[in-house]
This record gives sequence, structure tokens and C-alpha cells, in this order.
Amino acid sequence: MKLHGYFRSSASYRVRIALNLKGLSAEHLPHHLRKGEQRDPGYLAINPQGLVPTLQDDRGTILTQSLAIIEWLDEIHPTPPLLPKDPLRRAHVRAFAQVIACDTHPVQNLKVLARLRELGLPEEQVMGWAAWANREGLSACETLIAGEAGPFCFGAAPTIADLCLVPQLANARRFGVDLAAYPRLLGAEAAAKNLKAFADAAPERQPDAE
Repeated sequence: MKLHGYFRSSASYRVRIALNLKGLSAEHLPHHLRKGEQRDPGYLAINPQGLVPTLQDDRGTILTQSLAIIEWLDEIHPTPPLLPKDPLRRAHVRAFAQVIACDTHPVQNLKVLARLRELGLPEEQVMGWAAWANREGLSACETLIAGEAGPFCFGAAPTIADLCLVPQLANARRFGVDLAAYPRLLGAEAAAKNLKAFADAAPERQPDAE
């Protein structure tokens, strides 16, 4: 398999964790987002959105969107499972993951922040926007799992919720968000970071890290 990504991309980070948890290897092909390499014609032919990650399986089949990639990996390599068997529990886990992947991360990603700068917003306001987006999403997530047993987001083992949470907390720190208000999320993050699969997927451990 080949994983097109970028070391600091939250979405790529999620997929790296999933691959590690499943014990799967992939050739990592970096695309430097700040240099615009994701918009090169060769990459756009693979992923017309010009976003990362993109996963190519051994047959060359192309998959995009991190949650779709992770669920595909979970279906073809079901151990360890990243979603509960119970349909209602599975829906709760997906909802948590989507708060981050669909409603929080997209409005504070590099593409959006670049657009705000193009519109003339000063850097202080751009960073404030990103911090606000993170606080909004993380506050909802803290409430969603307040009654869940730990140590992970939804019990004794990591799920796609944790795969989304850990990279998003890293983002929040970069934007100066005070995370003290989210003790339940921090507890889940600590449990996840104790696992080698999460530690090895961290941005600073990637070969393209700057």
C-alpha cells in the first residue's frame, strides 16, 4: 500500500494510527502542503480535491477521505476492531469522530486559514478563528463522552473516536487553546499515547517532519 500524506496533516495522522493498530505497512509518500505540492497535476490526477490523505492499495485502487479509508481498513482487517459491534454504540462513536473530522478540523485547516489571510484578516484574527473552531468542537466532544467509561473515548480499547481526537488535540495546542477545560479528552489522549501505534504515528516521528 501507498499512503499519500503530510506529517502535520491531522487526517493523515488518523490513517497512520489506523495502519499501525492493524499492523499494516505502507509506503509513505509526502506532499508538502505549505509548498502547495498537493496541487501538482500528478497528485490531482490521483485525488482531484488536492487533499491528503490518499491511500492506494496493492492493486492500485485509490481511496480518499480519512474516515472512509479507516472504515475500509477496519472492514478488510477487522482485528483489532475500531468500531463497536452494537449498532447504537457504533453510531455514537461515529458521531464523535464526525464532530472532529467534519465540523471542527475542516474549518481550521490550512486551506481555510490561507483563505482568511487572502481576505485580509490579520494573523491574530486568523489564529483566533482556528482556536475558536477547536474550542467549539472539543467542548462538544468533552460533553459527548462525559459519561463514558475510560480510559479511551468509548471504553477499554481505542476506536475511530480516539484516532480523530489525538490529532485534533495536537492541532488545538498549535493554536494556543487551553485544554484544561477538557479533562475527559485529555485522559483519553493519555491512554492512547501510551500505545506504540499512536506514538509511532505522531508527526514528529515521520520522516518528512520539519
